[in-house]
Amino acid sequence: MSHVPLPPLPRRAARFAPVLPLVAVVALLGLPVAGDGAQPADAVSALVVGYCVILLLRERRRPLSPRAAVVLGLPVAGLAVAAMGAASPAAGLGGMARYLQVFVLVPAAVLVLLRGRADFRLLAWSFVGLALWQGAVGVHQYVTGTGASYQGETVRAVGTFGAQDVMGMATAVALGVVCATGLALGRTPSWQRTAAAGCAVVLLVPLAVSFSRGAWIATALTCAVQLALAGLRRALKAGAAVVAAGVVLVGGFGVGTAMLQERIGSITQVADAPDQSVVDRYTLWASAVGMWREQPVTGVGLKNFPEYRDGHATLALSSGSDIEGAGETYHKQALLSPHSMYLLVLSEQGLLGFCALVGSWLALLVCAVRALGRARRDGAGLDCALIACGLLLWQLVDYVYGDIGGPSTVLTGVALGLTAWWGLTERAFTEATRRDTLPGRVEEAVAR
Repeated sequence: MSHVPLPPLPRRAARFAPVLPLVAVVALLGLPVAGDGAQPADAVSALVVGYCVILLLRERRRPLSPRAAVVLGLPVAGLAVAAMGAASPAAGLGGMARYLQVFVLVPAAVLVLLRGRADFRLLAWSFVGLALWQGAVGVHQYVTGTGASYQGETVRAVGTFGAQDVMGMATAVALGVVCATGLALGRTPSWQRTAAAGCAVVLLVPLAVSFSRGAWIATALTCAVQLALAGLRRALKAGAAVVAAGVVLVGGFGVGTAMLQERIGSITQVADAPDQSVVDRYTLWASAVGMWREQPVTGVGLKNFPEYRDGHATLALSSGSDIEGAGETYHKQALLSPHSMYLLVLSEQGLLGFCALVGSWLALLVCAVRALGRARRDGAGLDCALIACGLLLWQLVDYVYGDIGGPSTVLTGVALGLTAWWGLTERAFTEATRRDTLPGRVEEAVAR
Protein backbone atom coordinates (compact mmCIF):
# COMPACT_ATOMS: atom_id res chain seq x y z
CA MET A 1 0.00 0.00 0.00
CA SER A 2 1.59 3.25 -1.13
CA HIS A 3 1.97 6.15 1.25
CA VAL A 4 0.17 9.29 0.12
CA PRO A 5 1.88 12.43 1.48
CA LEU A 6 -0.30 14.98 3.16
CA PRO A 7 -0.75 18.23 1.23
CA PRO A 8 1.29 21.09 2.68
CA LEU A 9 -0.50 23.64 4.79
CA PRO A 10 -0.78 27.18 3.45
CA ARG A 11 2.12 29.33 4.55
CA ARG A 12 -0.11 31.62 6.58
CA ALA A 13 -1.72 28.72 8.43
CA ALA A 14 1.71 27.25 9.19
CA ARG A 15 2.87 30.64 10.41
CA PHE A 16 0.19 30.68 13.09
CA ALA A 17 0.59 27.02 14.09
CA PRO A 18 2.45 27.69 17.39
CA VAL A 19 -0.19 30.09 18.75
CA LEU A 20 -3.20 27.95 17.83
CA PRO A 21 -3.10 25.90 21.07
CA LEU A 22 -3.51 29.15 23.03
CA VAL A 23 -6.38 30.16 20.77
CA ALA A 24 -7.95 26.77 21.50
CA VAL A 25 -7.76 27.47 25.25
CA VAL A 26 -9.69 30.71 24.75
CA ALA A 27 -12.18 29.12 22.34
CA LEU A 28 -13.00 26.27 24.74
CA LEU A 29 -14.25 28.82 27.26
CA GLY A 30 -17.21 29.24 24.96
CA LEU A 31 -18.49 25.76 25.86
CA PRO A 32 -21.17 25.36 28.55
CA VAL A 33 -19.74 24.77 32.00
CA ALA A 34 -19.99 21.15 33.15
CA GLY A 35 -19.84 20.69 36.92
CA ASP A 36 -17.62 22.46 39.43
CA GLY A 37 -14.29 20.81 38.64
CA ALA A 38 -11.71 21.37 35.94
CA GLN A 39 -13.12 22.43 32.59
CA PRO A 40 -11.92 21.57 29.04
CA ALA A 41 -10.03 24.87 28.85
CA ASP A 42 -8.14 23.99 32.03
CA ALA A 43 -7.21 20.58 30.65
CA VAL A 44 -5.99 22.04 27.35
CA SER A 45 -4.00 24.70 29.19
CA ALA A 46 -2.21 21.90 31.06
CA LEU A 47 -1.49 20.15 27.75
CA VAL A 48 -0.14 23.42 26.33
CA VAL A 49 2.23 23.79 29.29
CA GLY A 50 3.39 20.19 28.85
CA TYR A 51 3.89 20.78 25.13
CA CYS A 52 6.06 23.81 25.89
CA VAL A 53 8.22 21.74 28.25
CA ILE A 54 8.76 19.05 25.59
CA LEU A 55 9.43 21.70 22.95
CA LEU A 56 12.06 23.42 25.07
CA LEU A 57 13.77 20.13 25.87
CA ARG A 58 13.92 19.22 22.19
CA GLU A 59 15.12 22.65 21.16
CA ARG A 60 17.66 22.74 24.03
CA ARG A 61 17.10 26.39 24.70
CA ARG A 62 16.46 28.44 27.79
CA PRO A 63 12.71 28.75 28.44
CA LEU A 64 12.71 32.32 29.80
CA SER A 65 15.08 35.24 30.08
CA PRO A 66 16.44 35.92 33.59
CA ARG A 67 14.18 38.94 33.95
CA ALA A 68 11.07 37.01 32.88
CA ALA A 69 11.97 34.13 35.20
CA VAL A 70 12.28 36.48 38.17
CA VAL A 71 9.09 38.43 37.46
CA LEU A 72 6.92 35.37 36.81
CA GLY A 73 8.58 33.26 39.50
CA LEU A 74 8.12 35.73 42.36
CA PRO A 75 4.79 34.26 43.59
CA VAL A 76 6.21 30.74 44.00
CA ALA A 77 7.90 31.33 47.36
CA GLY A 78 4.81 32.77 49.03
CA LEU A 79 2.62 30.03 47.58
CA ALA A 80 4.89 27.29 48.88
CA VAL A 81 4.81 28.68 52.43
CA ALA A 82 1.02 29.20 52.33
CA ALA A 83 0.47 25.68 50.97
CA MET A 84 2.26 24.22 53.99
CA GLY A 85 -0.25 26.01 56.21
CA ALA A 86 -3.29 24.56 54.46
CA ALA A 87 -5.81 22.47 56.37
CA SER A 88 -4.83 19.35 54.39
CA PRO A 89 -2.13 18.42 51.88
CA ALA A 90 -4.78 17.98 49.17
CA ALA A 91 -6.15 21.48 49.74
CA GLY A 92 -2.68 22.98 49.79
CA LEU A 93 -1.56 21.26 46.61
CA GLY A 94 -4.84 22.04 44.84
CA GLY A 95 -4.70 25.71 45.75
CA MET A 96 -1.04 26.00 44.80
CA ALA A 97 -1.65 24.27 41.47
CA ARG A 98 -4.41 26.76 40.62
CA TYR A 99 -2.27 29.78 41.47
CA LEU A 100 0.70 28.40 39.52
CA GLN A 101 -1.52 27.64 36.53
CA VAL A 102 -2.93 31.16 36.32
CA PHE A 103 -0.02 33.35 37.39
CA VAL A 104 3.09 31.37 36.39
CA LEU A 105 2.68 28.43 34.01
CA VAL A 106 0.11 29.67 31.48
CA PRO A 107 1.78 33.12 31.16
CA ALA A 108 5.13 31.38 30.68
CA ALA A 109 3.60 29.19 27.95
CA VAL A 110 2.38 32.31 26.15
CA LEU A 111 5.93 33.70 26.29
CA VAL A 112 7.30 30.52 24.75
CA LEU A 113 4.73 30.12 21.95
CA LEU A 114 4.21 33.69 20.72
CA ARG A 115 6.68 34.60 17.97
CA GLY A 116 5.65 38.05 16.86
CA ARG A 117 3.05 40.78 16.86
CA ALA A 118 0.92 38.87 14.34
CA ASP A 119 0.56 36.03 16.86
CA PHE A 120 -0.26 38.56 19.56
CA ARG A 121 -3.02 40.12 17.44
CA LEU A 122 -4.49 36.72 16.58
CA LEU A 123 -4.71 35.83 20.26
CA ALA A 124 -6.23 39.24 21.02
CA TRP A 125 -8.85 38.70 18.32
CA SER A 126 -9.67 35.34 19.92
CA PHE A 127 -10.50 37.28 23.11
CA VAL A 128 -12.83 39.47 21.07
CA GLY A 129 -14.43 36.42 19.43
CA LEU A 130 -15.06 34.77 22.79
CA ALA A 131 -16.55 38.02 24.10
CA LEU A 132 -18.90 38.29 21.12
CA TRP A 133 -20.10 34.70 21.59
CA GLN A 134 -20.58 34.99 25.33
CA GLY A 135 -22.17 38.42 24.86
CA ALA A 136 -24.64 37.07 22.30
CA VAL A 137 -25.68 34.28 24.67
CA GLY A 138 -25.94 36.77 27.52
CA VAL A 139 -28.10 39.26 25.62
CA HIS A 140 -30.40 36.41 24.58
CA GLN A 141 -30.71 35.44 28.25
CA TYR A 142 -31.57 39.01 29.20
CA VAL A 143 -34.15 39.45 26.43
CA THR A 144 -35.84 36.10 26.96
CA GLY A 145 -35.63 36.07 30.76
CA THR A 146 -33.55 32.89 30.88
CA GLY A 147 -30.50 34.30 32.67
CA ALA A 148 -29.47 34.19 36.31
CA SER A 149 -31.70 35.62 39.01
CA TYR A 150 -31.38 39.33 39.75
CA GLN A 151 -33.86 41.11 42.04
CA GLY A 152 -36.33 38.25 41.64
CA GLU A 153 -36.15 38.15 37.83
CA THR A 154 -34.04 35.80 35.70
CA VAL A 155 -32.53 38.53 33.54
CA ARG A 156 -28.86 38.62 34.52
CA ALA A 157 -26.63 37.78 31.56
CA VAL A 158 -24.12 35.05 32.48
CA GLY A 159 -23.39 33.46 29.09
CA THR A 160 -22.42 29.80 29.11
CA PHE A 161 -20.83 30.10 32.56
CA GLY A 162 -24.15 29.69 34.35
CA ALA A 163 -25.53 31.14 37.55
CA GLN A 164 -22.72 29.57 39.62
CA ASP A 165 -20.20 31.96 38.03
CA VAL A 166 -22.02 35.23 37.44
CA MET A 167 -18.70 37.02 36.88
CA GLY A 168 -17.53 34.68 34.11
CA MET A 169 -19.31 36.32 31.19
CA ALA A 170 -18.62 39.81 32.53
CA THR A 171 -14.89 39.02 32.67
CA ALA A 172 -14.80 37.53 29.17
CA VAL A 173 -16.77 40.42 27.66
CA ALA A 174 -14.78 43.09 29.51
CA LEU A 175 -11.43 41.65 28.38
CA GLY A 176 -12.85 41.52 24.86
CA VAL A 177 -13.72 45.21 25.08
CA VAL A 178 -10.17 46.01 26.23
CA CYS A 179 -8.64 44.01 23.36
CA ALA A 180 -11.02 45.52 20.79
CA THR A 181 -10.26 49.03 22.04
CA GLY A 182 -6.53 48.45 21.75
CA LEU A 183 -6.89 47.02 18.24
CA ALA A 184 -9.05 49.98 17.21
CA LEU A 185 -6.47 52.50 18.44
CA GLY A 186 -3.50 50.88 16.71
CA ARG A 187 -1.97 51.49 13.31
CA THR A 188 -3.16 48.36 11.55
CA PRO A 189 -5.19 48.55 8.29
CA SER A 190 -8.26 50.74 8.56
CA TRP A 191 -10.72 47.87 8.06
CA GLN A 192 -9.28 46.10 11.10
CA ARG A 193 -9.51 49.23 13.21
CA THR A 194 -13.09 49.81 12.09
CA ALA A 195 -14.09 46.22 12.84
CA ALA A 196 -12.45 46.36 16.25
CA ALA A 197 -14.17 49.64 17.11
CA GLY A 198 -17.52 48.18 16.10
CA CYS A 199 -16.92 45.11 18.26
CA ALA A 200 -16.01 47.30 21.25
CA VAL A 201 -19.24 49.27 20.94
CA VAL A 202 -21.41 46.16 20.45
CA LEU A 203 -19.86 44.47 23.49
CA LEU A 204 -21.00 47.31 25.73
CA VAL A 205 -24.54 45.86 25.60
CA PRO A 206 -23.79 42.45 27.16
CA LEU A 207 -21.40 44.11 29.59
CA ALA A 208 -24.25 46.36 30.75
CA VAL A 209 -26.74 43.52 31.24
CA SER A 210 -24.20 41.47 33.20
CA PHE A 211 -25.03 43.83 36.12
CA SER A 212 -21.40 43.55 37.27
CA ARG A 213 -20.41 46.83 38.90
CA GLY A 214 -16.79 45.76 39.34
CA ALA A 215 -16.45 44.91 35.64
CA TRP A 216 -18.04 48.24 34.67
CA ILE A 217 -15.63 50.25 36.80
CA ALA A 218 -12.55 48.32 35.64
CA THR A 219 -13.55 48.53 31.96
CA ALA A 220 -14.37 52.24 32.05
CA LEU A 221 -11.09 53.10 33.77
CA THR A 222 -9.00 50.86 31.53
CA CYS A 223 -10.51 52.10 28.28
CA ALA A 224 -10.09 55.71 29.43
CA VAL A 225 -6.38 55.06 30.07
CA GLN A 226 -6.02 53.36 26.68
CA LEU A 227 -7.60 56.34 24.97
CA ALA A 228 -5.36 58.78 26.82
CA LEU A 229 -2.24 56.80 25.89
CA ALA A 230 -3.30 56.66 22.23
CA GLY A 231 -3.47 60.45 21.91
CA LEU A 232 -5.91 63.29 22.46
CA ARG A 233 -7.38 63.32 18.97
CA ARG A 234 -8.21 59.63 19.00
CA ALA A 235 -9.54 59.92 22.52
CA LEU A 236 -11.99 62.65 21.48
CA LYS A 237 -13.16 60.68 18.45
CA ALA A 238 -13.65 57.51 20.47
CA GLY A 239 -15.42 59.39 23.25
CA ALA A 240 -17.86 60.88 20.76
CA ALA A 241 -18.50 57.42 19.30
CA VAL A 242 -19.19 55.96 22.75
CA VAL A 243 -21.60 58.78 23.60
CA ALA A 244 -23.41 58.31 20.29
CA ALA A 245 -23.61 54.56 20.84
CA GLY A 246 -24.97 55.12 24.34
CA VAL A 247 -27.70 57.41 23.02
CA VAL A 248 -28.70 54.86 20.39
CA LEU A 249 -28.67 51.92 22.79
CA VAL A 250 -30.52 53.67 25.59
CA GLY A 251 -32.91 55.75 23.53
CA GLY A 252 -33.41 53.53 20.51
CA PHE A 253 -33.28 50.02 21.96
CA GLY A 254 -34.28 50.67 25.55
CA VAL A 255 -31.19 49.11 27.08
CA GLY A 256 -31.35 51.48 30.05
CA THR A 257 -33.98 49.61 32.06
CA ALA A 258 -34.96 50.60 35.56
CA MET A 259 -32.93 47.72 37.04
CA LEU A 260 -29.85 48.79 35.10
CA GLN A 261 -30.25 52.41 36.17
CA GLU A 262 -30.68 51.32 39.78
CA ARG A 263 -27.55 49.14 39.54
CA ILE A 264 -25.54 52.06 38.18
CA GLY A 265 -26.86 54.34 40.91
CA SER A 266 -25.93 51.80 43.60
CA ILE A 267 -22.24 52.36 42.79
CA THR A 268 -22.38 55.70 44.58
CA GLN A 269 -24.68 54.49 47.38
CA VAL A 270 -22.43 51.88 48.97
CA ALA A 271 -21.92 54.06 52.02
CA ASP A 272 -25.40 55.60 52.40
CA ALA A 273 -27.81 52.73 51.69
CA PRO A 274 -25.87 49.61 50.67
CA ASP A 275 -27.73 46.52 49.47
CA GLN A 276 -27.11 43.11 51.03
CA SER A 277 -24.42 42.19 48.49
CA VAL A 278 -22.42 45.26 49.48
CA VAL A 279 -22.95 44.54 53.19
CA ASP A 280 -21.70 40.98 52.66
CA ARG A 281 -18.68 42.24 50.78
CA TYR A 282 -17.72 44.73 53.48
CA THR A 283 -18.16 42.04 56.13
CA LEU A 284 -16.01 39.58 54.21
CA TRP A 285 -13.35 42.25 53.73
CA ALA A 286 -13.30 42.92 57.47
CA SER A 287 -13.05 39.18 58.11
CA ALA A 288 -10.05 38.90 55.76
CA VAL A 289 -8.31 41.81 57.48
CA GLY A 290 -8.91 40.10 60.83
CA MET A 291 -7.26 36.92 59.56
CA TRP A 292 -4.26 38.88 58.35
CA ARG A 293 -3.85 40.59 61.71
CA GLU A 294 -3.89 37.19 63.35
CA GLN A 295 -1.18 35.79 61.02
CA PRO A 296 0.44 38.86 59.40
CA VAL A 297 3.51 37.23 57.83
CA THR A 298 2.37 33.89 56.42
CA GLY A 299 -1.43 34.12 56.57
CA VAL A 300 -3.84 31.38 57.62
CA GLY A 301 -2.90 29.05 54.75
CA LEU A 302 -4.16 28.34 51.24
CA LYS A 303 -7.88 27.50 50.94
CA ASN A 304 -8.38 28.26 54.65
CA PHE A 305 -10.49 31.41 54.32
CA PRO A 306 -13.82 29.52 54.74
CA GLU A 307 -12.52 27.86 57.92
CA TYR A 308 -11.63 31.16 59.58
CA ARG A 309 -14.40 33.33 58.10
CA ASP A 310 -17.07 32.96 60.79
CA GLY A 311 -14.56 33.53 63.57
CA HIS A 312 -13.85 37.02 62.24
CA ALA A 313 -17.18 37.99 60.61
CA THR A 314 -19.99 39.98 62.21
CA LEU A 315 -23.67 39.04 62.34
CA ALA A 316 -24.29 41.28 59.31
CA LEU A 317 -22.96 38.51 57.03
CA SER A 318 -25.76 36.61 55.30
CA SER A 319 -25.88 32.83 55.00
CA GLY A 320 -24.91 32.98 51.31
CA SER A 321 -25.84 34.40 47.94
CA ASP A 322 -29.02 33.35 46.13
CA ILE A 323 -28.44 31.20 43.04
CA GLU A 324 -31.27 30.66 40.56
CA GLY A 325 -31.89 30.71 36.83
CA ALA A 326 -29.78 29.85 33.77
CA GLY A 327 -30.49 26.16 34.34
CA GLU A 328 -30.05 26.24 38.13
CA THR A 329 -32.77 25.62 40.69
CA TYR A 330 -32.90 27.95 43.67
CA HIS A 331 -30.25 27.35 46.32
CA LYS A 332 -27.83 29.22 48.54
CA GLN A 333 -24.18 29.47 47.56
CA ALA A 334 -21.77 29.77 50.45
CA LEU A 335 -19.50 32.82 50.55
CA LEU A 336 -16.10 31.14 50.47
CA SER A 337 -13.86 34.09 49.61
CA PRO A 338 -13.65 37.80 50.48
CA HIS A 339 -14.41 38.85 46.88
CA SER A 340 -11.18 40.83 46.73
CA MET A 341 -8.07 39.19 45.37
CA TYR A 342 -5.80 41.44 47.40
CA LEU A 343 -7.52 40.59 50.66
CA LEU A 344 -7.73 36.90 49.76
CA VAL A 345 -3.96 36.77 49.22
CA LEU A 346 -3.30 38.88 52.31
CA SER A 347 -5.46 36.68 54.55
CA GLU A 348 -4.28 33.29 53.23
CA GLN A 349 -0.66 34.05 52.29
CA GLY A 350 0.18 37.00 54.55
CA LEU A 351 2.59 39.78 53.71
CA LEU A 352 5.06 37.27 52.27
CA GLY A 353 2.68 36.01 49.60
CA PHE A 354 1.05 39.40 49.08
CA CYS A 355 4.33 41.20 48.38
CA ALA A 356 5.51 38.40 46.09
CA LEU A 357 2.32 38.15 44.00
CA VAL A 358 1.43 41.84 43.82
CA GLY A 359 5.09 42.70 43.33
CA SER A 360 5.15 40.41 40.32
CA TRP A 361 2.12 42.18 38.82
CA LEU A 362 3.55 45.65 39.44
CA ALA A 363 6.91 44.69 37.94
CA LEU A 364 5.05 43.33 34.92
CA LEU A 365 3.08 46.57 34.61
CA VAL A 366 6.26 48.68 34.77
CA CYS A 367 7.90 46.56 32.04
CA ALA A 368 4.79 46.79 29.83
CA VAL A 369 4.53 50.57 30.24
CA ARG A 370 8.22 51.00 29.39
CA ALA A 371 7.73 48.92 26.27
CA LEU A 372 4.68 51.04 25.42
CA GLY A 373 6.85 54.15 25.47
CA ARG A 374 9.22 52.46 23.06
CA ALA A 375 6.30 51.57 20.77
CA ARG A 376 5.16 55.19 20.72
CA ARG A 377 8.66 56.32 19.73
CA ASP A 378 9.26 53.62 17.12
CA GLY A 379 5.70 53.56 15.78
CA ALA A 380 5.57 49.74 15.92
CA GLY A 381 3.00 47.68 17.76
CA LEU A 382 1.02 50.45 19.44
CA ASP A 383 -2.11 48.29 19.41
CA CYS A 384 -0.23 45.44 21.11
CA ALA A 385 1.10 47.85 23.72
CA LEU A 386 -2.35 49.24 24.53
CA ILE A 387 -3.81 45.74 24.81
CA ALA A 388 -0.97 44.46 27.01
CA CYS A 389 -1.15 47.38 29.42
CA GLY A 390 -4.95 47.42 29.33
CA LEU A 391 -5.38 43.74 30.18
CA LEU A 392 -3.18 43.97 33.26
CA LEU A 393 -4.66 47.29 34.37
CA TRP A 394 -8.18 45.85 34.07
CA GLN A 395 -7.18 42.87 36.19
CA LEU A 396 -5.54 45.03 38.85
CA VAL A 397 -8.66 47.18 39.18
CA ASP A 398 -11.10 44.28 39.02
CA TYR A 399 -9.20 42.43 41.74
CA VAL A 400 -10.38 45.07 44.19
CA TYR A 401 -13.91 43.63 43.78
CA GLY A 402 -13.23 40.05 42.63
CA ASP A 403 -10.80 37.20 43.11
CA ILE A 404 -9.51 33.99 41.58
CA GLY A 405 -12.04 31.26 40.94
CA GLY A 406 -14.47 29.91 38.38
CA PRO A 407 -14.05 28.50 34.86
CA SER A 408 -13.06 31.90 33.41
CA THR A 409 -9.94 32.06 35.60
CA VAL A 410 -7.73 30.45 32.93
CA LEU A 411 -8.51 33.45 30.72
CA THR A 412 -6.66 35.58 33.25
CA GLY A 413 -3.55 33.45 32.75
CA VAL A 414 -3.62 33.96 28.98
CA ALA A 415 -4.18 37.71 29.44
CA LEU A 416 -1.22 37.95 31.82
CA GLY A 417 0.81 36.02 29.27
CA LEU A 418 0.07 38.65 26.62
CA THR A 419 1.20 41.39 28.99
CA ALA A 420 4.32 39.43 29.92
CA TRP A 421 5.21 38.78 26.28
CA TRP A 422 4.96 42.44 25.45
CA GLY A 423 6.89 43.67 28.47
CA LEU A 424 9.50 40.94 28.94
CA THR A 425 10.58 39.84 25.45
CA GLU A 426 12.46 41.55 22.67
CA ARG A 427 10.41 39.74 20.04
CA ALA A 428 7.81 42.50 20.36
CA PHE A 429 10.24 44.79 18.51
CA THR A 430 12.55 42.49 16.57
CA GLU A 431 11.60 40.11 13.81
CA ALA A 432 13.81 37.05 13.69
CA THR A 433 14.80 35.53 10.40
CA ARG A 434 12.56 32.85 9.02
CA ARG A 435 15.07 30.05 9.55
CA ASP A 436 15.53 30.92 13.23
CA THR A 437 11.85 30.92 14.12
CA LEU A 438 9.68 27.98 15.09
CA PRO A 439 7.01 28.94 12.49
CA GLY A 440 9.72 28.81 9.83
CA ARG A 441 10.76 25.34 10.93
CA VAL A 442 7.12 24.24 10.99
CA GLU A 443 6.66 25.47 7.42
CA GLU A 444 9.76 23.67 6.24
CA ALA A 445 8.78 20.44 8.02
CA VAL A 446 5.25 20.52 6.59
CA ALA A 447 6.56 21.25 3.12
CA ARG A 448 8.86 18.24 3.33
